[in-house]
Amino acid sequence: MKIVEEYIDGQTDLIEINSAVYIGDYAIRIFFNDGVCKLVDFKLFLENSSHPAIKKYLDESKFKQFLILDGNLNWNDYDLIFPIADLYQGIV
Repeated sequence: MKIVEEYIDGQTDLIEINSAVYIGDYAIRIFFNDGVCKLVDFKLFLENSSHPAIKKYLDESKFKQFLILDGNLNWNDYDLIFPIADLYQGIV
């Protein structure tokens, strides 16, 4: 038998968001658990969406009310959420 990977309790390869700061004009600076920091601009996504559940976040006061839940940005109890991989790449 050959061990190809060693598991260390508590070790994780999952990328999660540690913190996020609203910068303004629908841009959020996101800090990931591996030390990477990205500035993600959500404005075009919100403006180009035709779905009313997404468009409502063009109300800046609603957009600013995100939380970090389960290592991801979350608006209004999963009403709006993005794949962490996309946020990590800075794509929305």
